[in-house]
Amino acid sequence: MKAKDMEPTHPRNPYLTVDVIIECQGGIILIRRKNPPFGWALPGGFVDYGESVEHAAVREAKEETSLDVTLECQFHMYSDPGRDPRFHTASMVFIGRAEGTPRANDDAREAGIFTASNLPQPLCFDHGQILSDYFQRRYEKGY
Repeated sequence: MKAKDMEPTHPRNPYLTVDVIIECQGGIILIRRKNPPFGWALPGGFVDYGESVEHAAVREAKEETSLDVTLECQFHMYSDPGRDPRFHTASMVFIGRAEGTPRANDDAREAGIFTASNLPQPLCFDHGQILSDYFQRRYEKGY
């Protein structure tokens, strides 16, 4: 074995992110992104070092919608390496609830409340798949 083969390497890991399906006023809140990739997305973002995914979800939701969100449950983990065109991310998706009117802030240019029948386009990342899974499960299991 050569010396260079024994040198420590730094692992390349996916970035950990969170997304929140926020139920509010009979619909779900989506934000229109200020930064690339442009389009509509679930509120969410990166988990900071030393932060729990639950705290990150509540923090990101507040930063982007100006609302206090109560997390109801973990929904699903999405980790397809192609889900984010910038780099490999793994996102823990939560379902939460909020009251009030969302107001875009931070990385959000606009915020709105939508239903399965009036989702805006284009949706970023794999959020179309996430929302399809959510609405299907909600219909089947009465979320």
